[in-house]
Amino acid sequence: MENLMITCVSKPPVVIPTKHENLSEFPQTHTKHTFSYTKNNNKHLKYLARKGRLTEAVNALDSIALSGSEVRPNTFIDLLQACIDFGSLELGRKLHARIHLVKESDPFVETKLVSMYAKCGSFADARKVFDEMSEKNLYTWSAMIGAYTRESRWKKVVELFFLMMEDGVLPDDFLFPRILQACANCGDARTGRLLHSLVIRLGMVGLTRVSNSVLAVYAKCGKLSSARRFFDCTNGRDRVTWNSMLLAYCQKGDSDETYRLFNGMWGEGIEPCIVSWNILINSYNQLGQCDVALGLMKEMESSRVSPDVFTWTSVISGLAQNGRRWHALFLFKEMLLAGIKPNGVTITSAVSACASLKVLKMGLEIHSTALRMGITENVLVGNSLIDMYAKCGELEAARQVFDLIEEKDVYTWNSMIAGYCQSGYCGKAYELFIKMQDSDVKPNVITWNTMISGYIQNGDEDQAMDLFQQIERDGKIRRNTASWNALIAGFVQLGAIDKAFGVFRKMQSCSVSPNSVTILSILPGCANLIAARKVKEIHGCILRRNLEFVLSISNSLIDTYAKSGNILYSRSIFDGMSTQDIISWNSIIGGYVLHGCSDAALDLFYQMGKLGLKPNRGTFLSIILAHGIAKMVDEGKHIFSSIIDNYGIIPTIEHYSAMIELYGRSGQLGEAMEFTEVMPIEPDSSIWTSLLTASRIHKDIALAVLAGERLLDLEPGNAVVSQLMFQIYSLCGKLDYSSKLRKLGEENTLRSLGHSWIEVRNTVHKFITGDQSKPCTNLLYSWVQNTAREVNIDDHHGGFFIEEEEKEDTGGVHSEKLALAFALIGSPSSPQSIRIVKNTRMCKNCHLTAKHVSLKFGCEIYLSDTKYLHHFKNGYCSCRDYW
Repeated sequence: MENLMITCVSKPPVVIPTKHENLSEFPQTHTKHTFSYTKNNNKHLKYLARKGRLTEAVNALDSIALSGSEVRPNTFIDLLQACIDFGSLELGRKLHARIHLVKESDPFVETKLVSMYAKCGSFADARKVFDEMSEKNLYTWSAMIGAYTRESRWKKVVELFFLMMEDGVLPDDFLFPRILQACANCGDARTGRLLHSLVIRLGMVGLTRVSNSVLAVYAKCGKLSSARRFFDCTNGRDRVTWNSMLLAYCQKGDSDETYRLFNGMWGEGIEPCIVSWNILINSYNQLGQCDVALGLMKEMESSRVSPDVFTWTSVISGLAQNGRRWHALFLFKEMLLAGIKPNGVTITSAVSACASLKVLKMGLEIHSTALRMGITENVLVGNSLIDMYAKCGELEAARQVFDLIEEKDVYTWNSMIAGYCQSGYCGKAYELFIKMQDSDVKPNVITWNTMISGYIQNGDEDQAMDLFQQIERDGKIRRNTASWNALIAGFVQLGAIDKAFGVFRKMQSCSVSPNSVTILSILPGCANLIAARKVKEIHGCILRRNLEFVLSISNSLIDTYAKSGNILYSRSIFDGMSTQDIISWNSIIGGYVLHGCSDAALDLFYQMGKLGLKPNRGTFLSIILAHGIAKMVDEGKHIFSSIIDNYGIIPTIEHYSAMIELYGRSGQLGEAMEFTEVMPIEPDSSIWTSLLTASRIHKDIALAVLAGERLLDLEPGNAVVSQLMFQIYSLCGKLDYSSKLRKLGEENTLRSLGHSWIEVRNTVHKFITGDQSKPCTNLLYSWVQNTAREVNIDDHHGGFFIEEEEKEDTGGVHSEKLALAFALIGSPSSPQSIRIVKNTRMCKNCHLTAKHVSLKFGCEIYLSDTKYLHHFKNGYCSCRDYW
């Protein structure tokens, strides 16, 4: 019989099938007599379980059933364990169907069955077996809790704990940590406290593994004071204990206490491990203290602890998130050279840095690294690659990455849609948007907002408004603040400030509270003289929403008030700020320069020095301009030199242009030309425009010709430059310029027409040079003629006429004069202030008229043209007659 058994079992199949379901198709003719003895049956089944020959085991069980024999519980447990080891759910189900062959109902067999289903991926079957068990012991509950723990289903673990207690079963020192871990990860501090009290009553608080788990609950749930009390009372603290406490303070953002605790480890004779170092480094990275984190990384290496992938990733991510993207990419290369294999988070951080910097070459290199590692299908990596390629303008590459990602999430779709929108391909974005609606991943509010923003920023406000209306009706998604912000920002970008304000007001009437982004989106649209009332309205909203303490909003208010003509409001906000950054100082200094208040600007600059604040490029630009207004040439030259010598800042073209104005205002045209010739960078339009202004003010026709011709070379299609050169060549009166005059005369068919806007009684009125279509035209022109006689401005040019607009005797009365007349005629008494915005540079005639009006009527006139913000008061102008 024994020989027969061996012969039967050892009869091997020639080809091993690849599918499990075929493995069970064995003939059963010989097995009827093979397993006649229970002892041999169990021994043979154990053998098959060890070898993983589960199909044969199932056939053997069928033979046992036919013979009327039974299987021992531990044998059946071994078979189920084999199913777990080989991941065979199908054969596990077949074993389950034969569980009746076990001698008697055994909770340990049922417990193993629960484990088998859970570990083989069938939670539904595992829970069904668990719920149907008549008797559940500690191991049964442990199996089910362990299953949910492996899948990170923390709330289910907590639910099972309470059911377990109702069943009269208490956790042991193995199960307590798992339940406590679940409480920590789902933020259930209340259940954690209950477990803590249970641990105390059961006398397990002295067990390090259990006490560490209790501490982790308090730490992760943000109960820092409870965590610290427990930590201080804990005896026998190990590295896990210390690391939990380090993590608690790290999450709170208290890097100082984290560092003190870290040093305290050494005091107790516990050497920090790699995890301890990583927590400490991450703490500083989260606070933006990247240099400290880098220093700790070096200190870590000197302590003979080698940085691992998490260390490098933490520092790289910290640098990238805090604007130090080039440094992050440099460190990424160092990491590869050190032989450390990056993970998905490292790749994502590096690719995101490339996206922000728009460095395609390095992005391609990192993509190659990700391909070699086989992690391009990782959705986080894929999403960052789509974003990088889109921002670098490589939409085809972005789409290829998008198409290769099998398990797309909402961020994948949104990244690709945003890429199309940002590049102006709203049609393709819309196609993908429709396709997304038909996919398993539905558009969320960010998707809709991206589409709205894309359309309006590309000039299609009708389609943007349609989507804005559809979002709740068709998308069944509630609009959020960002939906309104997308419209507001888009209208501001299109210059439709009234429409932006309409959305802003409608937003509030719909009980949607504006946030910081709303305010920062709409304020720049009000940075002009005719929007002063709007700025005050926004300021009122800021105060009602308690947003005045947001630094970026205060900075924006300083800048906007200055540009809308209210420099005193700017200073009031600046002085009332609890904290000021370099942008705050630059905004108020720049505001004073804009208003021609050089003394105030320079005084603030000196205050910065006393406070130890380091100026940046923006500060120096304003200060050079301030010295120019004050005609302090030597001091301005000294400041320019100090930019490089004392601060190591490389001047930009704007700084060189400011230096030309510095020389020009003081009449040092030779020095200005010499400075231009020795500039280390090629002069652009701004340089030659500054020189042309200086030559016009100081009547240097030769310099005007040189500067004008350079401008023509750089901007051949600029109608304003052509008109100026036509006037300059006419002034020369030389035959050499006759051909140039004829050419410019032919090209200069479209004259520069002046437009002016003025706000009177909350309504903005527009005036055009030479326009006689207004109902009150006769009154306006009569006022202009009378004023001209009073000022006696018939020939203040002295024959030197170089202006952007034609003379009034040929082109008509200039628009700003009509606006001034309208403001004064339409008011029963002289207005205290008049605010005008003009689209071209005002001429000398109009400038003299504004001076005269400010003196005669005792009003302040603010007039912003393309060159300057003029503030006329008592017959003087803030530009000091240089614009």
